[in-house]
Amino acid sequence: MYAGGRLLLMQLQVLLVAGTHGNEINGIWLFEQCEKSPFLINTHGIKTIKVIGNPEAKKAGTRYIDNDLNRSFLAESFSSMNSSNLEGVRANQLVRLYGNQGENPCQIVLDFHTTTASMGSCLVVYGRREADLALASLIQNRLGLPIYLHETDKKQTGFLVESWPCGLVIEIGPIGQGLLNSKIISQTKLILENFLEQIQQVKNLNLLFPEKLIIHRHIKSIDFPRDEEGHIDGYVHSLRQSKDWQPLKKNDELFYKLNGETIRFEEDESFIPVFINEAAYMEKNIAMSFTKRELWKFKPEWKQSLIDLIN
Repeated sequence: MYAGGRLLLMQLQVLLVAGTHGNEINGIWLFEQCEKSPFLINTHGIKTIKVIGNPEAKKAGTRYIDNDLNRSFLAESFSSMNSSNLEGVRANQLVRLYGNQGENPCQIVLDFHTTTASMGSCLVVYGRREADLALASLIQNRLGLPIYLHETDKKQTGFLVESWPCGLVIEIGPIGQGLLNSKIISQTKLILENFLEQIQQVKNLNLLFPEKLIIHRHIKSIDFPRDEEGHIDGYVHSLRQSKDWQPLKKNDELFYKLNGETIRFEEDESFIPVFINEAAYMEKNIAMSFTKRELWKFKPEWKQSLIDLIN
């Protein structure tokens, strides 16, 4: 980038997003407090921009207005502005303002979410971008957070973080939609500060990457049992509820119907369920997602990709 014949080096900026879903309010509340008292968050010298992803949904107290904002970052959306779709317009706006080629460019985005499922805190990585995996490995090494690798799901696309060179989703729970909770707020602050500290360490080339990382790779999602008219006619079994991250074995209980029928896990291969009975996913016909736990060797090219991006 040039100005007056001088080459201007792009300063590293990290975009911090809360309220991509308007009823996930803990991150929003923390960001609003930071506006009043900027030193509440230790940024470790990293320049950050904090934004509310979907301010209109926040005002309405709903997940979204027209469409899920976290499914609205699609190439076809960016090629044409559809003024009737609030989230499509907002996705365009965020990329235009803060994308890597935007008016106020950011190279990394951290998107803070909460979940009603008993997931605790975890990182969500979309695809296998090298810088994403390197940054996620630093946080797993530091805080021990599970990494959920979401890929090969053609029904679930258009995620916010995919529109930046490097980006991760942070899921924190369990917490009901529209509720503030001290533990969730504290976890959000802790994870955010650790991310910024690790980014600063990479910037200073003071690196401590792990040799391996644990990945929970997305395999598929399953729906609730339904009747012939498509209505849900069974619920998550009591022995499966709140058992995120716990391996399934054949014949384990999944769902229960009031007529006494139990629907069981019939796969020969063991999977690990996540987002069990997530409230926001009922509209997406997802009762839970199955993952496979894998141990990956850290690759040097991941490290170099993150270094090149930050420096």
